[in-house]
Amino acid sequence: MISIRPVEGLPEIEPGADLGALIAERAELTDGDVLVVAQKAVSKAEGRVVRLDEVEPSEHALRLAGGEDPRRLEVILRESARIVRTRAPLVIAETRHGFVCASAGVDSSNAPEAGTVVLLPEDPDASAARLRERLRELTGAEVGVIVSDSFGRAWRQGTTDVAIGLAGIRPLLDLQGTRDRAGYELHSTVIAVADELAGAAELVMGKTAGVPAAVISGVDATGQGNARELVIPADRDLFR
Repeated sequence: MISIRPVEGLPEIEPGADLGALIAERAELTDGDVLVVAQKAVSKAEGRVVRLDEVEPSEHALRLAGGEDPRRLEVILRESARIVRTRAPLVIAETRHGFVCASAGVDSSNAPEAGTVVLLPEDPDASAARLRERLRELTGAEVGVIVSDSFGRAWRQGTTDVAIGLAGIRPLLDLQGTRDRAGYELHSTVIAVADELAGAAELVMGKTAGVPAAVISGVDATGQGNARELVIPADRDLFR
Protein backbone atom coordinates (compact mmCIF):
# COMPACT_ATOMS: atom_id res chain seq x y z
CA MET A 1 0.00 0.00 0.00
CA ILE A 2 1.27 3.45 -0.91
CA SER A 3 1.36 6.13 1.79
CA ILE A 4 2.33 9.80 1.54
CA ARG A 5 3.21 11.53 4.81
CA PRO A 6 3.94 15.26 5.19
CA VAL A 7 7.07 16.25 7.11
CA GLU A 8 5.54 18.75 9.49
CA GLY A 9 7.07 21.20 11.92
CA LEU A 10 10.00 22.33 9.80
CA PRO A 11 11.12 25.89 10.60
CA GLU A 12 11.73 28.62 8.04
CA ILE A 13 14.85 27.42 6.23
CA GLU A 14 17.83 29.74 6.61
CA PRO A 15 20.97 29.88 4.44
CA GLY A 16 23.41 27.20 5.57
CA ALA A 17 20.71 25.18 7.37
CA ASP A 18 21.35 21.46 7.76
CA LEU A 19 18.24 20.43 5.86
CA GLY A 20 18.98 16.75 6.27
CA ALA A 21 19.16 17.03 10.06
CA LEU A 22 15.97 19.09 10.21
CA ILE A 23 14.11 16.46 8.22
CA ALA A 24 15.65 13.49 10.06
CA GLU A 25 14.44 14.94 13.37
CA ARG A 26 10.85 15.06 12.11
CA ALA A 27 10.43 12.12 9.72
CA GLU A 28 10.59 8.37 10.19
CA LEU A 29 12.52 6.97 7.24
CA THR A 30 12.97 3.36 6.19
CA ASP A 31 14.81 1.70 3.31
CA GLY A 32 13.04 2.24 0.00
CA ASP A 33 11.18 5.39 1.04
CA VAL A 34 11.23 8.40 -1.28
CA LEU A 35 11.69 11.84 0.28
CA VAL A 36 10.32 14.68 -1.84
CA VAL A 37 11.59 18.14 -0.90
CA ALA A 38 10.34 21.40 -2.38
CA GLN A 39 12.93 23.30 -4.35
CA LYS A 40 12.38 26.42 -2.26
CA ALA A 41 13.60 24.67 0.90
CA VAL A 42 16.72 23.40 -0.87
CA SER A 43 17.43 26.76 -2.50
CA LYS A 44 17.06 28.65 0.77
CA ALA A 45 19.44 26.28 2.56
CA GLU A 46 21.96 26.74 -0.27
CA GLY A 47 21.68 30.53 -0.16
CA ARG A 48 20.04 30.84 -3.57
CA VAL A 49 18.16 33.98 -2.58
CA VAL A 50 18.63 37.39 -4.21
CA ARG A 51 17.76 40.76 -2.68
CA LEU A 52 16.21 42.97 -5.36
CA ASP A 53 17.67 46.14 -3.86
CA GLU A 54 21.08 44.78 -4.88
CA VAL A 55 20.07 44.33 -8.54
CA GLU A 56 20.58 46.93 -11.27
CA PRO A 57 18.19 46.26 -14.18
CA SER A 58 19.53 46.24 -17.72
CA GLU A 59 17.85 47.90 -20.70
CA HIS A 60 16.56 44.48 -21.75
CA ALA A 61 14.96 43.97 -18.34
CA LEU A 62 13.39 47.41 -18.46
CA ARG A 63 11.82 46.63 -21.84
CA LEU A 64 10.45 43.28 -20.65
CA ALA A 65 9.13 44.50 -17.30
CA GLY A 66 5.89 46.11 -18.42
CA GLY A 67 4.36 47.15 -15.12
CA GLU A 68 6.44 44.68 -13.09
CA ASP A 69 9.63 45.27 -11.13
CA PRO A 70 12.45 45.35 -13.73
CA ARG A 71 14.92 44.11 -11.11
CA ARG A 72 13.05 40.80 -10.98
CA LEU A 73 13.20 40.58 -14.78
CA GLU A 74 16.94 41.20 -14.60
CA VAL A 75 17.36 38.23 -12.25
CA ILE A 76 15.32 36.09 -14.66
CA LEU A 77 17.56 37.10 -17.56
CA ARG A 78 20.66 36.23 -15.57
CA GLU A 79 19.27 32.78 -14.79
CA SER A 80 18.33 32.09 -18.40
CA ALA A 81 20.41 30.20 -20.94
CA ARG A 82 17.84 31.00 -23.66
CA ILE A 83 14.70 33.09 -23.87
CA VAL A 84 11.96 30.98 -25.46
CA ARG A 85 9.02 33.39 -25.47
CA THR A 86 8.11 36.74 -23.94
CA ARG A 87 4.95 38.73 -23.46
CA ALA A 88 5.80 41.47 -21.01
CA PRO A 89 6.16 40.81 -18.17
CA LEU A 90 5.86 37.04 -18.81
CA VAL A 91 9.09 35.25 -19.74
CA ILE A 92 9.39 31.59 -20.72
CA ALA A 93 13.04 30.62 -20.60
CA GLU A 94 15.39 27.68 -20.73
CA THR A 95 17.56 27.50 -17.63
CA ARG A 96 21.17 26.38 -17.52
CA HIS A 97 19.87 23.01 -16.31
CA GLY A 98 17.87 22.59 -19.54
CA PHE A 99 14.45 23.19 -17.97
CA VAL A 100 11.99 25.27 -20.00
CA CYS A 101 9.75 27.08 -17.54
CA ALA A 102 8.21 30.39 -16.54
CA SER A 103 10.63 33.03 -15.27
CA ALA A 104 13.59 30.62 -15.44
CA GLY A 105 12.41 29.27 -12.09
CA VAL A 106 12.84 32.63 -10.35
CA ASP A 107 10.01 33.02 -7.84
CA SER A 108 8.81 35.51 -5.24
CA SER A 109 6.31 33.20 -3.55
CA ASN A 110 7.46 31.71 -0.24
CA ALA A 111 10.57 33.88 -0.36
CA PRO A 112 12.19 34.59 3.02
CA GLU A 113 11.08 38.22 3.06
CA ALA A 114 9.62 40.96 0.90
CA GLY A 115 11.96 42.27 -1.76
CA THR A 116 13.69 38.92 -2.33
CA VAL A 117 13.38 36.18 -4.94
CA VAL A 118 14.41 32.53 -4.80
CA LEU A 119 16.43 30.90 -7.58
CA LEU A 120 16.66 27.24 -8.55
CA PRO A 121 19.57 25.29 -7.02
CA GLU A 122 22.80 25.46 -9.01
CA ASP A 123 22.72 21.67 -9.48
CA PRO A 124 19.48 20.08 -8.22
CA ASP A 125 20.75 16.51 -8.80
CA ALA A 126 23.80 17.23 -6.66
CA SER A 127 21.54 18.80 -4.03
CA ALA A 128 19.45 15.61 -3.94
CA ALA A 129 22.57 13.44 -3.70
CA ARG A 130 23.96 15.45 -0.78
CA LEU A 131 20.64 15.31 1.06
CA ARG A 132 20.40 11.55 0.48
CA GLU A 133 23.90 11.00 1.85
CA ARG A 134 23.18 13.17 4.89
CA LEU A 135 19.98 11.22 5.65
CA ARG A 136 21.86 7.93 5.31
CA GLU A 137 24.45 9.23 7.75
CA LEU A 138 21.83 10.35 10.30
CA THR A 139 19.22 7.59 9.99
CA GLY A 140 20.95 4.65 8.33
CA ALA A 141 18.08 4.46 5.83
CA GLU A 142 18.62 4.05 2.09
CA VAL A 143 16.07 6.42 0.64
CA GLY A 144 15.50 8.08 -2.69
CA VAL A 145 15.38 11.87 -2.80
CA ILE A 146 13.52 14.13 -5.21
CA VAL A 147 13.83 17.92 -5.39
CA SER A 148 10.49 19.12 -6.78
CA ASP A 149 9.16 22.30 -8.30
CA SER A 150 5.89 23.44 -9.87
CA PHE A 151 5.80 23.52 -13.66
CA GLY A 152 3.11 24.34 -16.18
CA ARG A 153 2.48 21.94 -19.06
CA ALA A 154 1.90 22.61 -22.75
CA TRP A 155 -1.81 22.80 -23.59
CA ARG A 156 -2.87 22.02 -20.01
CA GLN A 157 -4.30 24.37 -17.38
CA GLY A 158 -2.69 24.65 -13.96
CA THR A 159 0.62 23.45 -12.59
CA THR A 160 1.87 20.23 -11.08
CA ASP A 161 5.05 19.40 -9.24
CA VAL A 162 7.81 17.67 -11.20
CA ALA A 163 11.27 16.39 -10.34
CA ILE A 164 14.08 18.85 -11.08
CA GLY A 165 16.68 16.88 -9.10
CA LEU A 166 16.89 13.33 -7.82
CA ALA A 167 19.15 10.69 -6.32
CA GLY A 168 18.71 7.01 -5.56
CA ILE A 169 15.66 6.45 -7.77
CA ARG A 170 15.07 5.72 -11.45
CA PRO A 171 13.52 8.75 -13.16
CA LEU A 172 11.85 6.78 -15.98
CA LEU A 173 10.23 3.38 -16.40
CA ASP A 174 10.60 2.18 -19.99
CA LEU A 175 7.79 -0.25 -20.91
CA GLN A 176 8.76 -0.59 -24.58
CA GLY A 177 8.68 -4.22 -25.59
CA THR A 178 6.31 -5.34 -22.84
CA ARG A 179 2.83 -6.58 -23.63
CA ASP A 180 -0.52 -5.59 -22.17
CA ARG A 181 -3.23 -8.06 -21.11
CA ALA A 182 -4.50 -8.32 -24.66
CA GLY A 183 -1.04 -9.17 -25.94
CA TYR A 184 -0.41 -5.80 -27.57
CA GLU A 185 3.28 -4.91 -27.55
CA LEU A 186 4.04 -1.41 -26.25
CA HIS A 187 6.29 0.53 -28.61
CA SER A 188 6.73 3.98 -27.07
CA THR A 189 5.43 3.95 -23.49
CA VAL A 190 7.83 5.48 -20.96
CA ILE A 191 6.51 6.44 -17.52
CA ALA A 192 7.92 9.54 -15.80
CA VAL A 193 8.11 7.88 -12.38
CA ALA A 194 9.97 10.74 -10.68
CA ASP A 195 7.44 13.32 -11.88
CA GLU A 196 4.55 11.14 -10.72
CA LEU A 197 6.09 10.89 -7.25
CA ALA A 198 6.73 14.65 -7.12
CA GLY A 199 3.12 15.37 -8.08
CA ALA A 200 1.79 12.88 -5.54
CA ALA A 201 3.84 14.41 -2.74
CA GLU A 202 2.50 17.89 -3.54
CA LEU A 203 -0.95 16.69 -2.50
CA VAL A 204 0.16 16.73 1.16
CA MET A 205 2.68 19.56 0.90
CA GLY A 206 0.57 22.30 -0.68
CA LYS A 207 1.80 25.72 -1.71
CA THR A 208 0.90 27.80 1.32
CA ALA A 209 0.77 25.26 4.17
CA GLY A 210 4.44 25.60 5.16
CA VAL A 211 5.11 21.89 4.55
CA PRO A 212 8.12 21.66 2.20
CA ALA A 213 8.72 17.90 2.33
CA ALA A 214 6.90 14.58 2.24
CA VAL A 215 7.81 10.90 2.55
CA ILE A 216 6.36 8.35 0.12
CA SER A 217 6.36 4.68 1.15
CA GLY A 218 5.25 1.58 -0.70
CA VAL A 219 6.60 2.50 -4.15
CA ASP A 220 9.48 0.54 -5.67
CA ALA A 221 11.39 3.31 -7.42
CA THR A 222 14.92 2.39 -6.35
CA GLY A 223 17.50 2.87 -9.07
CA GLN A 224 20.00 5.24 -10.59
CA GLY A 225 19.68 8.26 -12.83
CA ASN A 226 19.24 12.01 -12.78
CA ALA A 227 16.54 14.56 -13.49
CA ARG A 228 18.10 15.62 -16.77
CA GLU A 229 16.87 12.32 -18.24
CA LEU A 230 13.34 13.72 -17.91
CA VAL A 231 14.12 16.67 -20.16
CA ILE A 232 13.78 16.43 -23.94
CA PRO A 233 16.71 18.38 -25.46
CA ALA A 234 15.58 21.47 -27.33
CA ASP A 235 17.38 20.35 -30.51
CA ARG A 236 15.89 16.85 -30.58
CA ASP A 237 13.69 16.01 -33.57
CA LEU A 238 10.67 14.27 -32.01
CA PHE A 239 9.41 13.08 -35.40
CA ARG A 240 12.62 11.45 -36.62
